[in-house]
Amino acid sequence: MSISTASRRALSRIGGALRRSFSSSAPDSAAGYNVSGGPSFMRAAVFWEPGRPLTMEEFRMPRPKAGEVLVKTKACGVCHSDLHVMKGELPFSSPCVVGHEITGEVVDHGAHTPAEIISRLPVGSHVVGAFIMPCGNCFYCVKGQEDLCESFFAYNRAKGTLYDGETRLFLRSNGKPVYMYSMGGLAEYCVVPANALAVLPSSLPYTESAILGCAVFTAYGALRHAAEMRAGDSVAVIGVGGVGSSCLQIAKAFGASEIIAVDVLDEKLQNAKILGATHTVNAAKEDAVEKIKEITGGRGVDVAVEALGKALTFAQCTQSVRDGGKAVMIGLAATNVVGEVDITRLVRRQVKIIGSYGARARQDLPQIVKLAENGAFDLKNAISRKCTFEEANSAYEDLNKGKIIGRAVVEIM
Repeated sequence: MSISTASRRALSRIGGALRRSFSSSAPDSAAGYNVSGGPSFMRAAVFWEPGRPLTMEEFRMPRPKAGEVLVKTKACGVCHSDLHVMKGELPFSSPCVVGHEITGEVVDHGAHTPAEIISRLPVGSHVVGAFIMPCGNCFYCVKGQEDLCESFFAYNRAKGTLYDGETRLFLRSNGKPVYMYSMGGLAEYCVVPANALAVLPSSLPYTESAILGCAVFTAYGALRHAAEMRAGDSVAVIGVGGVGSSCLQIAKAFGASEIIAVDVLDEKLQNAKILGATHTVNAAKEDAVEKIKEITGGRGVDVAVEALGKALTFAQCTQSVRDGGKAVMIGLAATNVVGEVDITRLVRRQVKIIGSYGARARQDLPQIVKLAENGAFDLKNAISRKCTFEEANSAYEDLNKGKIIGRAVVEIM
């Protein structure tokens, strides 16, 4: 049967109209979505702009797509990386939902999700999420360097979306999109790519375990991959807040001979002793570099970790390592902050300066969970404050004022 030219044009116009209609309604696709007859909306804490407090807003229930998991969030850690975004020190799309270290329960899978993912993460599973959510397919993921995932940086960190270029968060009132810092964990539900999730044993509590996905994840990557730390190495950690104090515990778990905690607050240094520090240095009262060298017989440490992201502590880190030692930088800095280094010493004494950001979710997160499960990582003493969902904003305010000694966690369950 033949179709006239006029008929073909008419069909083309109809098809175009249908495509435009579908495209314009795509953001509303989650409007009627719910989980097993449950709620079709949820609450999340929204960052709008620097200087403005987080506000609690209602959202349409986020709908996962293929390879993604909908998680009912139980707890979310309070991290300096979120604070950098909230203060405008790191550029990020807004409005957005911050929060990037979470635990929760699997409640749904996206359509067309592979059977092996559903088998590994069935509905009802307890899970922990890594803040770096690897795509699994890019150049770096294929090489095993998931901490450099191209899609994560190009889409999530650059645009606030997942890897199809779209957010999963839409306001209930008007359907407008809200961006996602990692999975947007300060929410009652969040969508997480399955590659970023590991099963959390029932023996590990939701609240304390939330820090496994960022604070501990970052510490593990710094010492396992960047520093390639060996048993018997001496380690200094400069800045012992949430991430730095996790470095102390990982160093202890890996068999460090000396663990030197450096900070300017005595309360944090007292806590550092509980978490494994063999020596403490208050850099406000004495020269941190000279003290570290004194402790190590004049040489310096095998590995120094900088966990603050400041020019001064960057210099202290590079100066604290022995000849041939490794200075590992994990602290994020405000845009345009620059560190200085003695080039001649760097060259002649073979000092290695290494940047490290997170770890590798698929291979590392299960190992991190095992460290906690076996008691090699003390989750209880790593958490210094628990707060309710409604108290999230005040927790970030206290973090900014230096009032949180270790890690604060928001309980959302």
